Amino acid sequence: MSEARYFVPQPSPWPPLAALGLALTLGGIAHLLHGGSWLLMASGSLVLILAVTGWFSAVIAEGRSGRYNAQVDRSFRLGMAWFIFSEVLLFAGFFGALFYIREFAIPWLGGYGDKGAAHLLWPHFVSQWPLLEFPSDADFQVPKAAMGPTGIPAVNTAILLLSGLTVTLAHWSLKRDARDRLVRWLAVTIALGVVFLGLQAHEYLFAYQELGLTLKSGVYGSTFFMLTGFHGMHVTIGLIMLTVILARVLAGHFAPRSHFGFEAVSLYWHFVDLVWLALYVFVYWI
Repeated sequence: MSEARYFVPQPSPWPPLAALGLALTLGGIAHLLHGGSWLLMASGSLVLILAVTGWFSAVIAEGRSGRYNAQVDRSFRLGMAWFIFSEVLLFAGFFGALFYIREFAIPWLGGYGDKGAAHLLWPHFVSQWPLLEFPSDADFQVPKAAMGPTGIPAVNTAILLLSGLTVTLAHWSLKRDARDRLVRWLAVTIALGVVFLGLQAHEYLFAYQELGLTLKSGVYGSTFFMLTGFHGMHVTIGLIMLTVILARVLAGHFAPRSHFGFEAVSLYWHFVDLVWLALYVFVYWI
């Protein structure tokens, strides 16, 4: 009978505090983009971090106290599934913008189709992707070349694929209650993620200093940094989650048959891996 009852949590200050922090952070970003100070964004971020930390700590404490049943576990899994689905739609929007620009907008600007607008642009405009040619009086730095698929992008692809394997090995170790191997594989996964971010930062530095490719370098620069940068943000979030999971493992949390928190973070990390594969193909190769 208890398995069918719904768990009703006690009133909590964390959800409204998280909403306030998120609103302040987004408002601060908008303010910063319009020449304002970064203090509002920083304040909102601190409030959001405090709210998320308190909220997740409360959930972990409730789970450790044995107050959750099978219905709560199903609710958590459905919630994580919908969260991943929303992330898929988010990246689908970014990829959709990229495909629309490449397959429709650029050809139209080149004069193709009934919406051709080549006569509105500068002379000798070439309809090709990536768009690296600009009029001589452009008020920004014209990039020298596009980012290629070899070098750091290829290495980072191998790193993320390997990290997907190591987090799976960690999951198998948890199911077998082999906690020493679990700790090792989790630590390796985190290390691979840190290396990925370090190499991506080096790639950005090369793009800015050597190629002159920036967010202001036309539509190619904006889509490149938006897609890869947003993915890098997700890698950073994933690393924070993995670090928390590692700390919980060291504290003795999780059991071979009850470890939803670990499964949720593992699923998120696999999602990050798959998104990078799509980025590598459509941003660097094609």
